[in-house]
Amino acid sequence: MKKILLFTVFLLLCTFSNAQRKVEIAEPVQQNLADANSRIIKRKVAIGRFSNETQYAKGIFYDKENDPMGKQALDILSAKLAASGKFMLLERSDLAALLEEAKKGENALATIGADYMIIGSITEFGRKNVGKSGAFTSTKSQVVEAAVSVRLVEVATGLIIYSDEGKGMAELTTKTTLGVGGRADYDATLSDKAISEAIGQLVENIINKCTDKPWRTYFLSYDNDAQLIAGGASQGIKVGDTFAVKTKGKKVKNPQTGVMIELPGKQIGSVTISATGGDTPETEYSFVTFTSNGGNIDASHLTDYYIEEIK
Repeated sequence: MKKILLFTVFLLLCTFSNAQRKVEIAEPVQQNLADANSRIIKRKVAIGRFSNETQYAKGIFYDKENDPMGKQALDILSAKLAASGKFMLLERSDLAALLEEAKKGENALATIGADYMIIGSITEFGRKNVGKSGAFTSTKSQVVEAAVSVRLVEVATGLIIYSDEGKGMAELTTKTTLGVGGRADYDATLSDKAISEAIGQLVENIINKCTDKPWRTYFLSYDNDAQLIAGGASQGIKVGDTFAVKTKGKKVKNPQTGVMIELPGKQIGSVTISATGGDTPETEYSFVTFTSNGGNIDASHLTDYYIEEIK
């Protein structure tokens, strides 16, 4: 009777137990992207450095300049920022190779400056195996944990406007019942997933910080024939968009911090985009029509004005 009972229990456990291999990864933070119909003025962003500050994979032949984990994190962050559609990403990590390649062609590489620079590092990384055994079942899990720190620097001032750390975890679990079930060998992809999740937690905050400050551009030309401003389609400018025209405020030194700050300018009118042109992001321009709001443009001193996004 006992044998029949044990055999019946065994069949039931085999039928209802989860003997399949399963990968559990924490859900990434969902990004609150702007509505598809809203205007997105793209900021110019460069990733200056992304290093591996942990001791993981640092053997006798370790090369700091060619660290695979640091480069992997840089590529993941670049891909996530590009997917947001809110940035013009500028190459910095392989800029030397680009300049060398440009020398072989007829035209020199025209580099442009960034509005913001991101500096990051992998600060924690570890892998462990954990398990649990019961009377009839046992589980085994491979767990990878990673932590990534980033700093967002405003290039114009050199000030760090955002600094934070994100943590990610990836787990692979297998379960067996009375010796029947899945098996899991070493899974190298867990490292990639843990780093990706850690970076994903920071992307939304980076986007918000970069877009908090109104987008700004300047006049290229102002005369009877044409009125042009810098920036075009690749930055999200569209025909019909309207921007405020302001005079530059006075620059003063903040005695509390020692930083030079620009006081708010006075709005003297607005411009409306009538057409866009240019072949590349650094050569793009837009034709505008100026509407006065109590002030006029002095064409001989165009550097005294700036065009700003209306929030």
